[in-house]
Order: sequence, then structure tokens, then C-alpha cells
Amino acid sequence: MNQSYLIKPMLNEAYPIIDYGKGVFLYDIDGKKYLDAASGAVTANIGHGVPEIIEAMTEQAKKVSFVYRSQFTSEAAEKLAEKIASLAPGDLNWSFFVNSGSEATETAMKMAIQYWQEQGIYTKTKVLSRWVSYHGITLGALSMSGHTGRRARFVPLLEDFPVINPPYCYRCPYSLEAPSCNHLCARELETAIKRIGSDNIAAFIAEPVVGAAGAAITPPKDYFKIIKKICDDHSILFIADEVMTGSGRTGAMLACEHWEVVPDIVTLGKGMGAGYAPIAAAMASEKVMKPILAGSKSVMSGHTLSANPQSCAVSLAVIEYIEKHKIMRKVEEKGEYLRKRLEKLMDQFSFVGDVRGKGLLLGLEFVIDRKTKTPFPRTALITQRMIELAKEKGLIVYPAGAGIDGVNGDAIIISPPLTITEQEMDELIDLLAETFVAFSKQIQID
Repeated sequence: MNQSYLIKPMLNEAYPIIDYGKGVFLYDIDGKKYLDAASGAVTANIGHGVPEIIEAMTEQAKKVSFVYRSQFTSEAAEKLAEKIASLAPGDLNWSFFVNSGSEATETAMKMAIQYWQEQGIYTKTKVLSRWVSYHGITLGALSMSGHTGRRARFVPLLEDFPVINPPYCYRCPYSLEAPSCNHLCARELETAIKRIGSDNIAAFIAEPVVGAAGAAITPPKDYFKIIKKICDDHSILFIADEVMTGSGRTGAMLACEHWEVVPDIVTLGKGMGAGYAPIAAAMASEKVMKPILAGSKSVMSGHTLSANPQSCAVSLAVIEYIEKHKIMRKVEEKGEYLRKRLEKLMDQFSFVGDVRGKGLLLGLEFVIDRKTKTPFPRTALITQRMIELAKEKGLIVYPAGAGIDGVNGDAIIISPPLTITEQEMDELIDLLAETFVAFSKQIQID
């Protein structure tokens, strides 16, 4: 190609140009095939090139692709909101549609603050969160994120919202094991609330399974029940960031359902549109909407393309496709199969320190010494090397942070489309094994 003026993640790298996708595979213009074991960015939940979704896109485009939400609503947006309300647990009935996960979490933050303002309480403006977390790249979302690397350039502009440790059992900050640990990482929240003062705190936000910052860190059984009770006891809203975990990724509409907790506000994204159109949502419960409906009657947020009918039609088609083919019912079974295959790889390669996750959101953390859990030096760029080696083999995996400090640690996420077959999972494992063999040779040379 001639000079490119597209700002890519790394300006000095050459990226393959993808020609088309089909199922769990992508094909570049040179004919090379890639098994998309990352669903892009944990997004392409039903795979690539699904005819039913393309048809829905075309049909909506024939009607109308854009209306401005301050002037009109659309049948597509209304139907999508109704469908999501019917699938979400509890009274999570209200949806504010936006274009990305970052917009969704920022909207959720604003909703939480407004909930208290509508009741005449103006001091509750903080949204507490955890370290080793990621809620988005806009300044509000980044303020809630405990992702050290992504915060670094902008710290002077950010709020200090991350206050507690994640439920990182592999690297427990207390050197204990669940459940005998008494879930101290959850109870840290109560201590933080007492220090800051509940009168200053609007909400607490957490990912049910930590994604990009921690490679599928999954909490012990009662963790979220304790978190929700602490929030309720101190009159603080609980926001579940389900941008990565929602829409069936773990085998349920919301990952929170696995732990029998209903949040006050939920964010959705990524798999909600399955990569076919940009769309995300902040969902509010009846509790949260009640004072707003009785007061200003308007949620103070919005974007030009919010509730875009083209994107809403696509998202509705994705959900209907998942329902029609009963895809969510098979996710936990597929996840268990893939996890067992990954654990067998762990037996073969000593640098795989941990395999974790829920459903088809699985993480592998890499270490020098499995017994001591010693991470590789930061300068070794292990995650980057692993991603590059996998890509050479025709396998796409997702980079993730690791380490209790959010700095020293390497990991990847394995999150293929929910439609992946057993045969394709076996192919995934074979390609990953080839990647690990190549990596083993590299570190012996280095």
C-alpha cells in the first residue's frame, strides 16, 4: 500500500487487510485464514458474515438509518428496549442506547449521580471502583477504571475512583484462599466507604468478570452478594459493567445472574451488536428511574447517534438470532470443554500459570515460575510477543493485563464467537499449542 493516513494502534506496524469473515474465521486479502479466538475485542459473539444479520441491516437501511433522538423515536429502538427489558433480571427495564461501552459506563455514572440529585442530594458524586479494572477510555469512564497502564498519561485529569482490590484469587493480596478468606477483598469496600463517607458516594461499579485489565478474573461464589449488601446498607447504587460479559458471553444475559445479584444499573456493549453495528446501552432499574420520572423527566446524557435505528435493528436481529438458535444454552458447556483443553496445555507448558474465567470468556496468565507465580519482566513484552506469534500461526487472541499492581504481569483472553463448534475449538487449541511451542523456543534463545 501507499502511505496510510489511518491512525492505527501502532503507527509503525503493518496490519493485514481483512477481506471477509465467515463464522469464526477471518480472511485477509492475501488469502491467509485467521481463527478469531478473541471475537475481535470480545465482540463478534455470533461470528462473521451471518446472513440473517446482513438481511436485517439491509431492510432497516431501506426504511431509515438515522433519526435524532431529541426529535423522533423509531420502531427499531422501541423493540430493542422492550426485548432487552424482557431478558434482563429484576426490574432492569429502562435502556439508554449509545454507541460504545465507554459511552455506556459514562452514562451509567451520570445516571447514578442524577438519581441522588433528583432527590435533593447533591453531595453524592463519587463512583467508587476497583483496581485491575477497565470501564472505558473517555475521561469519566477512565476515572472509574483501575487500569494502571491506560490511566498513566491522563492521571492529572482523572478522578481517584479506584479504591479496592479485585477478587484476584490467583494473586490474593491477603495471601489467603476463598472462602476461608472471609471475602476480605469484598469487605474492603465497606472500609473505603467509611473513610470517604457514604454521603459523598453515588455508586460502586465493577465488572462481574474482569476483562482487559485482568484476563477473566472471576470472583468466588458469594463475592457479589457481599458487595451488593454493602452498597445497599450504605445507600450506594451498584453498577455492573457488563459491556464484555453481557449478551450471553458467560452463558446468561448478564453474568451477574450466575451469582444471583441484580444491579441497580447495568451497562451492555460489544456482543450487544456482535460487531455488526456500533451499539451499547446503560440499563436502569425502576428504582433508579422513579425519582427521575417524578422530577426532571430527562436523563442528562446523549450523543448524536444515540438510539440509532440502524444499530438498534442490528442489535435486535443479533438477539433474535441467539434466541432462535438457543446459543446461550450451550455457552457454559462449550466453555467447560475449552477450559479443560486449556488446562491440558497448562500441563505441557510451565509458563502458563493460571487458567480462569466463565463461559466463553477465559484467561491465561503467564509466569516465569508457576510455584512462586513470578511474572516475566515488564521489558520482555511477553503478552505482545504471544499475540504476534499467535497471529503468525493464524490465531487471534486478545491481550490483557495481569498482576495485582496492574503493571507487572502478562496474560491473554480466549473468547471465540459463541457459535464455535467443538471441531473449531480443537483447531483453536492446536494453533495455541503451536504458538506456545514457538514461544518456548524464543525464551530459551533469549
